This record gives sequence, C-alpha cells and structure tokens, in this order.
Amino acid sequence: MQKLLLLGDEAIAQAALDAGISGIYAYPGTPSTEIMEYIQVSKKAADNNVHRQWSVNEKTALEAAIGMSYAGKRAIVCMKHVGLNVAADAFMNVAITGTNGGLVILSADDPSMHSSQNEQDSRYYGQFAFIPVFEPSNQQEAYDMTVAAFDFSEKHNVAVLLRITTRLAHSRAGVKCHYKREQNKLKFPDNPRRFILLPAIARKQYIALLEKQEAIRKDIESSTFCTYIDGEDKSMGIITSGIAFNYLQENYQDKKCPYPIVKITQYPLPLKYINKLADECDSLMLIEEGYPLIEQQIKGLLNRGLKVKGRLDGSIPRVGELNANIIARALGLPDTQGEAVPDIVVPRPPALCTGCPHTDTYKALNEAIEPYGKGRVFADIGCYTLGALPPHNAIFTCVDMGASITMAKGATDAGLNQAVAVIGDSTFCHSGITSLFDCVMENTPLTVFILDNSTTAMTGGQKSHASGKIENICLGLGVDKDHIHVIKPLPKEHDKNVEIIAKELKHQGVSVIIPERECIQTLKRKTRTQK
Repeated sequence: MQKLLLLGDEAIAQAALDAGISGIYAYPGTPSTEIMEYIQVSKKAADNNVHRQWSVNEKTALEAAIGMSYAGKRAIVCMKHVGLNVAADAFMNVAITGTNGGLVILSADDPSMHSSQNEQDSRYYGQFAFIPVFEPSNQQEAYDMTVAAFDFSEKHNVAVLLRITTRLAHSRAGVKCHYKREQNKLKFPDNPRRFILLPAIARKQYIALLEKQEAIRKDIESSTFCTYIDGEDKSMGIITSGIAFNYLQENYQDKKCPYPIVKITQYPLPLKYINKLADECDSLMLIEEGYPLIEQQIKGLLNRGLKVKGRLDGSIPRVGELNANIIARALGLPDTQGEAVPDIVVPRPPALCTGCPHTDTYKALNEAIEPYGKGRVFADIGCYTLGALPPHNAIFTCVDMGASITMAKGATDAGLNQAVAVIGDSTFCHSGITSLFDCVMENTPLTVFILDNSTTAMTGGQKSHASGKIENICLGLGVDKDHIHVIKPLPKEHDKNVEIIAKELKHQGVSVIIPERECIQTLKRKTRTQK
C-alpha cells in the first residue's frame, strides 16, 4: 500500500490504473481533464500499454470505450457534464447492450458554472438510462469507488456512471492506494448478439435491464459506501450525498451531527436506509449538490405526508454550488461566512491573453463586417468566446460545442445576410465538421472562421486533432478551394486580412477563412522547454 497526495481527478485516474484498465478515452473539459493527463504521464500506463490518447469528441470516446469493453477489457471514459450530452446516444444504448469488460463512465459536473454553460446534474442521465451511479464524497472514496465500479460493472454486466463535481475533482487529499489488478484478457461476450440493437433483440435486452434493477439495488444497500449514521435528535433526519456530506460535517467541530443521517453515494437509492430514517424522524432535510434528484424521488417514494425540506421548498438555494455556510443557514446554525469582500478588491473579468492570435482575428473581422451592422457573428466554445467582452464585442452567440456554424446557417436560411461563424480548430473537429458539410450541401452563403492556434487552449493546451489538416478537411467536404484562405493574424497583416474577409463576406456561397498562429501560451511553454 502507498499513500499519495492526489486531486480527486488523480485519485480516480490512479484507481483506474490499479483496477487494470486497458484504455482511457476522453475529450478535455474542466473539471475532468486531469484524469487523462495523469494517466498520459503515468509510467505504469506506459509499461502496460494502456491506451491514453485524446478522442475527437465525447461520443467517439464513449463508443471506443464500449468497443474495448466488448472485447472483454476494462475501460474508463471521461468527460464534463455537457460532454455527456454529446455522448448521450451511445450512453443510452450501452445501457441496453450491457457490458463485457468493466466500463466506467466519468462525468464531472460543474455547479455554479465555474467554466461551463449550465449547471446540469449527470445523475439524471443514470436514472434515465437505468445505469447505476456512484458519487464519492472525498478523494479516498473516489479511489475506492472507482475500483468498486469496475467490479460492479462486470458483476452485473452494466456500465457504471461515476459522478463527481468541481470541488472534489480539483481539491487534494491523502489517498491510500491499496489495489493492484492485472488487465483482463481478450474475451468475447457470452451472448454477442446483445450488442446488435435490432428491435427484436433490443426489446429483450431492455426487459433484462429492468430485471437487473432489484439486484443492483440490493448490492447498493449492502455496500459500505451508503451508510446510516445514527443521531440523538429525531426531530429531523438528514439525507445527503456525495461532497455535500462534507459540507454538512464542516458545521460540526467534532463531525458529530445531532441528527441521524443517511449518506448516499450510490444510486438507485438505498430504500431500506431511507425508510428507516422516515420511520424515526418527524421531518427530513435533503442536502445534495446539483438538482433536487433525491428530494423529488423521496416525496414520491415515502408518500406519508412527512415534511421534506431542501431545494424544492427554498430551504437550500436552487441554483449555485453548495458550501458549508448554506447548510448552516438551512439548519439554523450560525452563519460563519465572514466579512464581505471589501470594495477595494475589484473583480477582474477574463480576457484574451496578451499576444493571443484571436485578438488580431477579431480586429480584422470587426472592421470588415462593420458596414453590415452588429449581431451577425455566431461563435462557439473556447478561448475565443471571450471575444464577446470588451474591447472586442465581436461575437453574439455561444450555445454549445459546434453550434456556431449551424446557428449561422439557420440565421442565413432565415434571410440574415453576411452571417459569420467563428469556431476553434479543436471544436471544429469535435462537432463542427458535420455542420460545415450541411452548408456545403446547400451552398449556404456563409463565411466560416476556423481559428487554428494548434491546440485545445481553453482546457490547458492539449494537442488538437486538426492542426495542419483543416484546409484539406474543408476541401474534402467540398468547399471551393478558391474560397478557402489561410491567413496570419498579425498586426502587420491586418489590412490584407480585412481585404480577404470583406471579399468573402460578399461571396454567395460557402467560404472558409483559417487564421493560423500558435497559441501564445503553448508557444511560451515550448520555448521554455527548448531552453
């Protein structure tokens, strides 16, 4: 056994290696990115030839992991919560096929939207698909539950959704690493036809999935992760889950809460503990990070007129990230939030880095499009989204990965002339290629900027699949080579770039402009390494 100081993400990565994975598949997205990065630099992963390359998007990542599971080996696939939307097609269907080798799907949620466009709660996907969900409350549990998730997956032939949140992913603690397992050998499923989702087979598989649920629930109720903690004051019982359990404990110096607690770290819900709590207590308080998933289920499952407090009745705020102070207020304890931030501390809004190539791109685009008026530039998810802020004020939408091109197309179809899409090189590969193909098929009069800074910059500088290939990809999709322009976003090239953009804005068809210059941060890093 060794004890390591690990982030929650790193604890999961180490556990996956110790559980004998043969591959990790992922697309970078905060707060899940460090799992892949930890394994990529792991000597153990290299020595055991663990697959550890980034995928082009979350859907392809999950499908590859399903393929590895089909071949009998263990795989983990990692993404942030909005990435699970991209992978949803494969996610819902792997619930029906079942698994062969252990398959763990990690989704890292981001309450309070520190680096995301919504507060989505991935536990609902597990409920929706009848896939068990594991939700650790600390770094040690993150390690132990990851290992347990692989065993659980192989025991029940189901994928397991491992749900964490930002605070657990990015906080550090000592973790005892005590598990060592060799990789599985290649093995076909006992019934390979269950992976062929023709309707006649899928109907049988769905019935089998439903029949597994009671066995899954019994295993969860007998596990050591979901626990009942007795308390003397039965006027109220507390049901809490995941990292919210830590926030509750922070309100009691000796970590001894006077109320009985049911700590939930696995789903479906452990009903025997919940019923015991309801039998003993006059009311219930629900404390969970994310949406009121447990709270909504409790009100239906108990059906006994018991007062249930939580997010739905306003005892706990419906939006934002939990903390110990919010729970203190809900429990009627002193709020120790501290003093307000003094006025002298001025908030600093995010901005493009000094020397960022996107700055020169936006300057040229703003000048070229000025005669047509504002509101015509549709953008995407990436560093370049900061073009929405002063001093650029250059973009007007940012909805989801890959949406810039198709939204610009829809606006053009509606009659908005001189529409422009702005998308990064990595996002273009992730989910923009098919959108551009739609435009080519209809010869939509649209100008698409594919910003090639040679990296996935926003998530830490991972290698981009597209670098050096974008022009050929566009040609392969059918974009006219006379309307594909590679430009250098530099101040000395400004007038020339404005001229090219202005010309393409008048073109009555698809045109692509590729501003090509390396991200200033990865360039600095590369220069330091070379020195």
